[in-house]
Amino acid sequence: MADQLAIRIIPCLDVTGGRVVKGINFVSLRDAGDPVELARVYDSEGADELCFLDITASSDGRDIMVDVVARTADMVSIPFAVGGGMRSVQDEQRILHAGADKVVFNTAAVERPALLQQVADMVGSQSVVAAIDARDTGQGSWEVYVHGGRTPTGIDVISWCETVVAHGAGEILLTSMDRDGTKQGFDTALLRAATAVVDVPVIASGGAGTSEHMVEAARDGNAAAVLAASIFHFGELRVSDVKQAMANAHLPVRHVNVTA
Repeated sequence: MADQLAIRIIPCLDVTGGRVVKGINFVSLRDAGDPVELARVYDSEGADELCFLDITASSDGRDIMVDVVARTADMVSIPFAVGGGMRSVQDEQRILHAGADKVVFNTAAVERPALLQQVADMVGSQSVVAAIDARDTGQGSWEVYVHGGRTPTGIDVISWCETVVAHGAGEILLTSMDRDGTKQGFDTALLRAATAVVDVPVIASGGAGTSEHMVEAARDGNAAAVLAASIFHFGELRVSDVKQAMANAHLPVRHVNVTA
């Protein structure tokens, strides 16, 4: 549950080849700009956090993006999380030493759940985020996918939420693959199912199209934070718009800026 903690607004920067991209249902990617420059803009606009995800690092077997992290840390003052290609404790240490505040594990956590506990023991659960890419099975459940949404695992999403928390994750980034990039709203049923079984913050991801969608994720889906990409990257919505909508819905937010 979000309780009375401020709902965080988190722009997400999906990175591949050093550029921010955005697609629909994890495919049909188009360029959205330089990751460090976008991070600077979102910091100035009042975002609560940022999330960088190298969406092809695991599937391509590439290294983590330490250079982007270091340049971003020099430019922004807000916390940011980094994921994509994170395979080991050493990867986590490199990312945090470069300036990130949190590390995000997805594929590696599925392949080796004990990795989450290893990292949590070293840096604390508050810095460990389990990213879960969920696809609706059409049977009242959701399946975990890995490798940037390319590979089904046969793992039930809600059970996996419990597992990652038991292994030390202090936060869950829960993405609806079915809603990703569609701007049709978050999967609140998925969010409710997840938040009902874990006591760590759940970040809603996949489907943001309007400020009201984000309000619904927090109010109806019990999300502790809402994440969006394309609507921010392409100027359809500003962080301040979302915060004002949250405040109007009597949801707690930080730094509400009313724009003309």
